[in-house]
Amino acid sequence: MDMRRDSLPSAGQAVYAISVAAELAGIGVQTLRLYEQHGLITPARSAGGTRRYSGDDLTRLHRITTLTTQGMNLASIARILELEDTVASLRAERDRLAGNGP
Repeated sequence: MDMRRDSLPSAGQAVYAISVAAELAGIGVQTLRLYEQHGLITPARSAGGTRRYSGDDLTRLHRITTLTTQGMNLASIARILELEDTVASLRAERDRLAGNGP
C-alpha cells in the first residue's frame, strides 16, 4: 500500500486555497475570482468563509482555460459547462438505472 497516495485528498475534497488553485491552474487569482463572479466555478467555503478548491475544481479550471484560449467568451463558456454538466448527470442517471453505477 502506497502511504503517500493514501494521504492525497480525493478529487472532490476542497483543500486548496485560492492562491494555490490559481497557481496549479496557471491563471491569476483575479482571473479565478472573475470566473467565480461569472458562475463558472463555485468553490467550497471553510467555516471562516475562505474559498477552498478541489481537484474537480482544478479540472474545471483547466477546461475553462482551454475554452478561453480557443476564443470563447465567458457567457459561451458558462453555457458549454452547463451542457457538459447536464450530459454527465444524464449519463450517471442512465448508468444507475441500467445497474452499471452506484
